[in-house]
Amino acid sequence: MRYTSSTVGSKWTKTKWLLERRDFQKHIPQTLLFNKRNLTTMLASHSVVYFKPTTGSGGVNIIRINKQSRGYQTQSNSVKADYPTLDQLFDNLKQYSARRPYLLQKGIALAKANGRPFDIRVMVQKTNEGKWVSTALFTKIGQPGKVATNYNQGGKLGYFRSTLSDAGYHEASIQRKEAKLKQLGVSVGHCFDRHSKGFRELGLDVALDSEGKPWILEVNTKPQIFPLKNLKDKGLYRRIVSFAEQYGRRK
Repeated sequence: MRYTSSTVGSKWTKTKWLLERRDFQKHIPQTLLFNKRNLTTMLASHSVVYFKPTTGSGGVNIIRINKQSRGYQTQSNSVKADYPTLDQLFDNLKQYSARRPYLLQKGIALAKANGRPFDIRVMVQKTNEGKWVSTALFTKIGQPGKVATNYNQGGKLGYFRSTLSDAGYHEASIQRKEAKLKQLGVSVGHCFDRHSKGFRELGLDVALDSEGKPWILEVNTKPQIFPLKNLKDKGLYRRIVSFAEQYGRRK
């Protein structure tokens, strides 16, 4: 059976879909297309801004920009560079955007578990009856000093409940977060259905800030699932694959 879930490559397109829903707006970090005017606007408002390609996955080619007392510092993976002026920063970033469009996104200070930043993947899949179900929640725990938490950027996968426990959340709070995130995943599924037919799976990347507020960083229309094989408990992987096989995905 052929893989039959729709995919959308552009992060900008998916962000615009989400922003049309008023109830989602408070969960979306400010995001603008990269140009000099928008770079100026974002750095006037935020001390940390992410520069990321509108297409691509795995945290590749993401650059973090930190506003400093004098100038700006960029970080790609663990490589840092300093730029005294906005013009110099822009000229450097422009080299990347000459090949494909980029976004600017307000940086969210990720919650930490045992000193390591993490974000959450909410996996939502559609049954054969057309109902969206949040089938799995797990965490991506970043390497200290890295820009992205992704598995192929040196991050590791974790269990949702144990990661939140390590981050200082109590059981009742973890249960509330889990319910809210699952509902958010289903709502995003309905939102995407209004724009295009044929979606069967989505993977929401959600950050919790220091106050515990969820922020949707990105929605993946063909999320990676193979790294889940490396978790000791194979239950999450088996659950996702049992749904995925209905639309032709086996790994």
